Amino acid sequence: MLNQILVTRTWHGLLLCFSMSALCFPVAGAEHKFDFGSGISQPGVVNVTPQTMYDSTRGFGFLKTEAARTGTSSLFAVDVPEGNYDVTLRFGDSVDATSTTVKSEARRLMLERIETAPGEYQTHTFTVNVRKPPISTGGRTRINSREMGPPVIAGWDEHLTLEFSGPRPGVVSLEIKPETHAITVFIAGDSTVTDQRNEPWSGWGQMIPRFFEQGVAVSNQAESGLALFSFESQKRLAKVLSMMKEGDYLFIQFGHNDQKDKRPDAGPFTTYQANLKKFIEATRDHGGIPVLVTPMERRRWSGGKQQQTLTDYAQAVRQTGAALNVPVIDLHAMSLAFYAALGVENSKRAFVHYPAKTYPGQDSVLKDDTHHNVYGAYELARCVVEGIKSNVPELANFLAEDVGNFDPALPDAHESINIPVTPILGDAETPAGN
Repeated sequence: MLNQILVTRTWHGLLLCFSMSALCFPVAGAEHKFDFGSGISQPGVVNVTPQTMYDSTRGFGFLKTEAARTGTSSLFAVDVPEGNYDVTLRFGDSVDATSTTVKSEARRLMLERIETAPGEYQTHTFTVNVRKPPISTGGRTRINSREMGPPVIAGWDEHLTLEFSGPRPGVVSLEIKPETHAITVFIAGDSTVTDQRNEPWSGWGQMIPRFFEQGVAVSNQAESGLALFSFESQKRLAKVLSMMKEGDYLFIQFGHNDQKDKRPDAGPFTTYQANLKKFIEATRDHGGIPVLVTPMERRRWSGGKQQQTLTDYAQAVRQTGAALNVPVIDLHAMSLAFYAALGVENSKRAFVHYPAKTYPGQDSVLKDDTHHNVYGAYELARCVVEGIKSNVPELANFLAEDVGNFDPALPDAHESINIPVTPILGDAETPAGN
């Protein structure tokens, strides 16, 4: 690999050639092209083998030893500057059928079960957002110990990380190109929304990129344990606003941790609504479009009936949306319909309920009635998509072609959502908040 040549093209057509023995650092506005396994040299394309491990000097490589064509999950990282990128992947094999699921950064679902017959090839493109802690207008995002790792969570590190998995992944080539005109959907929220680092936890913001077509990038800046006021105090709102351009969106979902604010004047119809208004006004001041999302319910049952714990916060969101002419996606109501459809016992299958030793490093039983697993997060993402269709029609125009209709009272069967497990990175850790 040391005598291969990496060629990247800037938007101005300038060719930048670096010997692989030289330093290769991210180049603003540069394209990156990789070939996985053909062994054929092509101008401007880097040949990648299973032995091409990530190296900070050359700025790309596998983070795990498995290659993208071995039938096991693999992580491929490329150092790029902050921004949105179109990622184009070619799938297939001359002899065998392939089935590949692609995630980006911290387990964001991008492409689901891309299947090719023997001798068939398909090309798919999606748009992904990459961010870093520094804020262009000054200061840094105050990321926490969960995000800092080690390793640093993929959503805040130096790389664009892509995960290839499935029964038989068939990745032939990869192209990464800056996309400055994409719509960015920013998400502000808590642990029920965030990009969870490790299985079995997941947030709906982690699943929703799969439902958008090329040209929309999801920047999920939600984080475990946060309320509206702490999201702002940790400079996460400032980070979002520094990246926002006119026509971008900010989806706002809080409540689980705001509910624990014990200040004398705190409450859903006082501080919570005031903070929602602050987020809305800041978004509009930066040319963005705010969208409110009511907090989904926890799993609470008594005597066979659901017990609501966030009703006032959901109502406060609805009131704020009506008063300030902001679209509201009523995830609270849809989550109740979803849990009711599953029933008392089966609703556990949407949450983190697992016997000990189900996942690596999991030594105790998990019984979490606040946080969702991949299935629960996927179904809630489908609920949010339905809310986009009904309440944010301009954004609905950018939903993926294969997005069908969804009724939370008639959810997908648990067995039908078969998303490969991501390798555990770092220590397994229960999300903050409940």
